[in-house]
Amino acid sequence: MTRDYSQFLPLNSQDAGADRHRSLLETLGWQPFFAQQISIDELSEMPPARVVEVHRNGLHARGDGIDMTVPPRPDATVGDWILVDRVTPGAYRVLERKSLIKRRAPGTDRQVQLIAANIDTAFIVSSCNQDFNVARLERYVALAFEAEIAPVIVLTKADLAEDPTRYVDAARAISERVPVVTLDARGPEPQAKLAEWCKPGRTVAFLGSSGVGKSTLTNALAGTQSIETQTIREDDAKGRHTTTRRQLHLVRGGCLVLDTPGMRELQLTDAASGIGDLFADLHALSTQCRFTDCQHQTEPGCAVLKALEHGEVDAARLHRWRKLVAEDAFNSSTLAERRSKDKAFGKMVRRVSKQKVKRNWTND
Repeated sequence: MTRDYSQFLPLNSQDAGADRHRSLLETLGWQPFFAQQISIDELSEMPPARVVEVHRNGLHARGDGIDMTVPPRPDATVGDWILVDRVTPGAYRVLERKSLIKRRAPGTDRQVQLIAANIDTAFIVSSCNQDFNVARLERYVALAFEAEIAPVIVLTKADLAEDPTRYVDAARAISERVPVVTLDARGPEPQAKLAEWCKPGRTVAFLGSSGVGKSTLTNALAGTQSIETQTIREDDAKGRHTTTRRQLHLVRGGCLVLDTPGMRELQLTDAASGIGDLFADLHALSTQCRFTDCQHQTEPGCAVLKALEHGEVDAARLHRWRKLVAEDAFNSSTLAERRSKDKAFGKMVRRVSKQKVKRNWTND
């Protein structure tokens, strides 16, 4: 029997109508971007599947006739599209991504942690309470900009705040490119107010600290209570970890939602472009400084400091920009240094191995 590969291939414009029946792969977010990376010959040997869940011991992948767990790899994460080798599951190929969220992993080993791949929209969630933090929101927005993901700030618990306007104004001041939405996560508002980003076949992610309502929002979009939620601590408005793994949920309307554990530490790395996009005005000023390596602290001819003196730059925002730029530069350089050392070590091992083989051959 000849297999029908049409669902794996790029869509024709005539087939892209809203009423057309969607295949399982399209429901999982399959797009021409991924289809164009595969030949028909490859499809006959290694069909595509999407990583929908990350476990400690494996990656859960789903596709057309595929529902299996493959071995974990450091170069694969939730949201990735992979080509599955049914004979050797560990030999799967990760397709090129449309987007990738990553951070420097917690700890001192200087590793990069992949958070999620192929996300279309990042809902950056914060509560209108004492846990609201502009600097944290800026980190998430910079992360989204760097990954070329459209960010949307979602403010929850506005109904419990005495003056929600100040939270909305502070969020809107972060970037004119980022929409700000306020809603009650427990009612029908998420489905209505987030609908324009939650189209069939699209993948969205809820990012933010624990307790801000990410799992509650996912439940609201799904129209169920299948995802466990917890209340925040009343003494400091801090959240408890509810979600323990990264998982894609298919919700009503055909949208895929990624629910992630709250990240207590979000260290940026290789995010210079995202930070530059977030602080576009300060970045533009920095190009006018006298010295190309200006740190914008005390250097003569610093255009940023001049703008600060004239009241054209907010001091607190400037401080946050300096901090993110310095952090990203440090993390990126240390990670590059580690990669360089690992590469040098690998070369040394291969050289020693070749020399050992050569000696054994000579002795024989």
